[in-house]
Amino acid sequence: MAVSPFDINLASDHPQVVPISVFVAVLCICLVIGHLFEENRWVNESITAIIIGCITGTAILFLSKGASSHILRFNEELFFIYLLPPIIFNAGFQVKKKQFFRNFFTIMLFGVVGVFISTTIITAGIWWLFPKIGFVGLTPRDFLAVGTIFSSTDTVCTLQVLQQDDTPLLYSLVFGEGVVNDATSVVLFNAIQKLDVSRLDGWAIVRVVGDFLYLFSTSTLLGVAAGLVTAYALKALYFGRHSTDREIALMVLMAYLSYMLAELLQLSGILTVFFCGIVMSHYAWHNVTENSRITTRHIFATMSFIAEVFIFLYVGMDALDMEKWKVAKLSFETALGIDATVVFLILLGRAAFIFPLSSLSNRINKHADRTSITFKHQVIIWWAGLMRGAVSIALAFKQ
Repeated sequence: MAVSPFDINLASDHPQVVPISVFVAVLCICLVIGHLFEENRWVNESITAIIIGCITGTAILFLSKGASSHILRFNEELFFIYLLPPIIFNAGFQVKKKQFFRNFFTIMLFGVVGVFISTTIITAGIWWLFPKIGFVGLTPRDFLAVGTIFSSTDTVCTLQVLQQDDTPLLYSLVFGEGVVNDATSVVLFNAIQKLDVSRLDGWAIVRVVGDFLYLFSTSTLLGVAAGLVTAYALKALYFGRHSTDREIALMVLMAYLSYMLAELLQLSGILTVFFCGIVMSHYAWHNVTENSRITTRHIFATMSFIAEVFIFLYVGMDALDMEKWKVAKLSFETALGIDATVVFLILLGRAAFIFPLSSLSNRINKHADRTSITFKHQVIIWWAGLMRGAVSIALAFKQ
């Protein structure tokens, strides 16, 4: 009796089906446990996902007798092509534009100038201190890359304990700096990858800054153009008279297309899709039907949420990857010294720009009708940037 091809078990033909199913099941567990801790202001889905990832990785290590801690293995392309775009686009789409542009100068000070200051301090610090604690072998490009990676912040945990209605200035600065910081870190990282490390001189800094300004401006313009084209198409063609699905699909696809075009042109897709999100939320969002307005906000937020949980869950499992620990060949004392050094430099680099730039912003905005950044606010903003998130992880995988 011949066996129909439809009777063949899917799992036997596609060995990835079972691991993917298990990974999705663990994702669901993360969502459920995150919901149970919703009332806890100090624990969010990111922390929950990392902890569950570590627990899952430990269980897999025992079951595989130390062979692996992963359900699935991914390369950096998954992060940069599929997971980061919805996170960054949603950040731009959901940003409160009035507060964002009202504090635009201060946000750009923290998110752009601050990244350069932090990168400089962390790079110089590890370049000097790592050899003293017995960690050698990094190239100048590696030092610069590490400095950039650890200058990218994650403000999600801080926003869990801030209320936008109660502290609008503080919320705007923390959120705005977070998204601009991520975009700046990616652009600076890409500029460093193009740097000729065999000729590190005064002109090298000029070339890095020049590449940064070129990537920043062209990526921003591309994102704005993609958002405006989408808004015009929605208004001129009026998709909503036939189907709201087409409106939503056009917004999603144009946002993703802007990101891929930027990557194709060797620009910053992160920055492009961020400003595309801002422009779409200001123009395109008002050219769709009421149903589409509600749906788009939930769709983009959901895609971003799932992508973030996915990344942190994978990181939790990757922390127990025995192959990486074997390759490292570091003693416990050296590893502890590296961790302590990096944490200290992150604290120092963060403080080196938050407090001086806050004073500068207060001085410049003194005659404007704006609230000053108090010392308490500065401490909270400093503390908010001590955590590292999805962009740092993705850059580390890419490096």
